[in-house]
Amino acid sequence: MPSARRAGSVYRRCECRGPDGKLLGNKCPQLKKKSHGSVALRQELPPDADGKRRTFRRTGYKQVTEAQGDLSRLQAILELPGDEPSEQQRVGDLLADISRRRADIPQVSEVQRRLGVGVPLDGKMTVAAWLDRWMAAKKTRATTNNGYKSHIRVHLKPHLGHLRLDRLTVGHVQAMFDAIADESDVIRAENKARKEQEARAKWTKPGRPPASERERLAAERAKLAAMKPYRKANTAATRHAIRRTLRAALNKAIGQQLITFNAASHVELGPSARPKGLLWTAERVARWRATGEIPSPVMVWTPEQLGRFLDEAESSRLYAFYHLVAHHGLRRGEGVGADWTNAHLDIVPPRIDVLTELVVDVWDVIETAPKTDSSASSVMLDRETVEVLKRHRADQDAARAARLKAGKTWADTGKIFTNEDGSWLHPDDVSKEFKRLVEAADLPPINLRDLRHGAAALVKAGGGDIHDAKKKLRHSTVVLTSNTYMELFEEYEQDLTERAAAAVPRARRARDSAPAPDEVPEQGPSAAALQPADAVMDASTVRASTDNGASST
Repeated sequence: MPSARRAGSVYRRCECRGPDGKLLGNKCPQLKKKSHGSVALRQELPPDADGKRRTFRRTGYKQVTEAQGDLSRLQAILELPGDEPSEQQRVGDLLADISRRRADIPQVSEVQRRLGVGVPLDGKMTVAAWLDRWMAAKKTRATTNNGYKSHIRVHLKPHLGHLRLDRLTVGHVQAMFDAIADESDVIRAENKARKEQEARAKWTKPGRPPASERERLAAERAKLAAMKPYRKANTAATRHAIRRTLRAALNKAIGQQLITFNAASHVELGPSARPKGLLWTAERVARWRATGEIPSPVMVWTPEQLGRFLDEAESSRLYAFYHLVAHHGLRRGEGVGADWTNAHLDIVPPRIDVLTELVVDVWDVIETAPKTDSSASSVMLDRETVEVLKRHRADQDAARAARLKAGKTWADTGKIFTNEDGSWLHPDDVSKEFKRLVEAADLPPINLRDLRHGAAALVKAGGGDIHDAKKKLRHSTVVLTSNTYMELFEEYEQDLTERAAAAVPRARRARDSAPAPDEVPEQGPSAAALQPADAVMDASTVRASTDNGASST
């Protein structure tokens, strides 16, 4: 039945009771009086899930106007779903529950808002239910959504999912993060204990262990087998990422007027500094070789170390990829997703337009646009990189022709870097090949992403500043660049300062001794001025010619 036709009325009802406590009903002698009894209302509701009729009843009103006001509100609520049966049933369930609990009749605007977003009309939505609804409506990239889903599945639902959304407090959220931090401390302690136990269960001396030691080692290995495996502990950065997920979900709930307060915005987690980029100096390399410890999560090769890697990588069919990333800072997905149609090698200045990238969704490779507007831009190329890419294109064309001549298939994807059959290159395959080349070159370890960081170091080595690095790496703000690379730039600044000071030739003599007559230089052009314009003199050559105390003739 359409909601507009449902019957509703206001009437008087006798509440008098006899000696036995039962309502007198029609037997009440006062029924003939018009003012006798209390005012009540009655409103027919949509049928329930089984098709049974329901009625909203409420008595105890002192004035007819009060009852008429509530009746009008009930009828306005019943008009909200229109002729949609499922929505009518939801509204009927709400009003039937209110009648049963004798709760206050909600405002029409409140019911309309909840009805429009599809949440429970009684306001009892849990945090878990809202997170599911929020994720179902997300339009962000698949890889970004996977991160949100991981936070929700592993942390948010187990700790907060059972709570009502409108009753979530700062205390609830703070307790969750305290529990996550405590669990991480336990995991680190268990990992440390397992590592120590592995050392006790291992025979490190030459030869076979004696019988007495074999018995001990067997007991130690049994203890090791009973211990938990290594697990990954959450860091402060992970907890900040979890809070960002929860804060975004609660902000959406505020936007839909389901709640008025974002509890995640007022939780204290402590600082989470972005890892600083550090150079693999000789001192750090020596310490790493001795202890195996890596100073920072973001390590960058010196230009000399990068040159050794590229020399080793020339034997790989992916050399052009590593050359491009090392010199121009493309991300892994941007590199494997680059198209020949967006590579302009024969114009001035040559460039690559970063418009697509290949990313990993669980394990599947999907093509998508760059994550930010600043990432989707042009990368200017140097002459050497242009020549490397042209040689790579010629090799790719030759490989394609050879496969087709041999009767094999070729996937014409148009990508610059592909598998041997022209198909998409899996990003993880690039990382595995990079790791192999690093080990073959006997270099200190870095990740493939650190090769992009090294492009920022090359900017500084070439005389650029932090703003030049921002433009090179296509960051959205210079703050992001500064937070990651300022310490790296300061290390380069010290190196440049020392080299600048060493470039000034000085005569080595005692301060209080006069120069010998033959040590006084002749007037006129210096030896450096007489060099050809294209001559190269590095700092070591200058020092070698001045440190011996003799002038050249």
